[in-house]
Amino acid sequence: MTLMLASVADAAEAEIALIEGADILDLKNPADGPLGALAPADIRAIVAAVGKRRPVSAVAGNLTAPAGLAAAAKAIAATSVDYVKVGIVPGEEASACVAALAPLAAETKLIAVLFADRGLDLALIPRLAAAGFKGVMLDTAAKDGKRLVNHIGIAGLREFVDRAHEAHLLAGLAGSLEPPDIARLLPLEPDLLGFRGALCSGNDRKTAIDAAQVRFIRDLIPRASSALDAQDEFKIDWRLLSARGYAPGRDEKVETDRVFVHDLILSVSIGAYDFERDKTQRVRFNIDADVRRTAHHAEDMRDIFSYDVIVDAIRLVLSRGHVDLVETVAERVADALLAHPRLVAIKVRVEKLDVIDGIVGIEISRERAIQAGKLHQLFASMSDAAAKSGG
Repeated sequence: MTLMLASVADAAEAEIALIEGADILDLKNPADGPLGALAPADIRAIVAAVGKRRPVSAVAGNLTAPAGLAAAAKAIAATSVDYVKVGIVPGEEASACVAALAPLAAETKLIAVLFADRGLDLALIPRLAAAGFKGVMLDTAAKDGKRLVNHIGIAGLREFVDRAHEAHLLAGLAGSLEPPDIARLLPLEPDLLGFRGALCSGNDRKTAIDAAQVRFIRDLIPRASSALDAQDEFKIDWRLLSARGYAPGRDEKVETDRVFVHDLILSVSIGAYDFERDKTQRVRFNIDADVRRTAHHAEDMRDIFSYDVIVDAIRLVLSRGHVDLVETVAERVADALLAHPRLVAIKVRVEKLDVIDGIVGIEISRERAIQAGKLHQLFASMSDAAAKSGG
């Protein structure tokens, strides 16, 4: 289950994030770069105001020298936060920074922050695990309007999350994330999604967070327990995974909308012949997804199924490497998309364009099993959940 991390700059912002349901509060000075640190005294005051209602993390500053970074992290750890976040920049000093922080990692939960726009070195992940770090987040250093997904594609982000989990580390994704990014990143199963700018009016990370914006982001992420236990396992309150305006009865007819991606042409390593294994060829995808309608007109990202999710599913399937058959590709794409609770049925057409003077391929149609079709949709609404529970 993915948790929502909200970056806050003071006690007032922390209270807003608490009220609106953020799972983890991350303390930083957004006016001072990606990892601007608050003063230890200010951190202690916020920790006291939060009062253990949520886990709290804090950044150690925009430092890169091993000795200075270790000293700053130790000072932040002394404020009684639950997690300390430290930036690790690939290069000559990266290994030295990890080594300098290892003694502190033995007694404090350290989260390493890597930067997608400074050259991601996945080889750092097992080194962080060996040094005793608790987790690793991927962020962006430059806050210039470019989002995490502008620097690394969905397949690359999947590899980052998988590498972190293989190393038994928490995996987090952040970096100027916007509401449409959430539906794309949730299938990657990160442990944390981090936000600052998206929580603020006008998407300006240097302004104060806005309660309505926090609530909006919160509604896009299925709710989990608000705290991590001693083993950092996430406990889900399934009662809060309710549908936004939809509660189907046993005999109720399901109304659907069709979301489609047509004429998407990608270079794919595909084919059963030997000559097809040493090159890519053009493959065209046409996807028609029948999506369960909400009970009201679509107003924002909470009410829709994004076509980005379809494109990402295709790219993730193709990122696994060479595949012999178009049938295999079609089945994998259908399976990946039908895992989304709102999908009722899907048609997948996969065409190879370079085999003959014409088009060859396959078209398959798949429907959700009856039992699975009764699942609630992925994007929970807190207001609807409260209404159904009598809150």
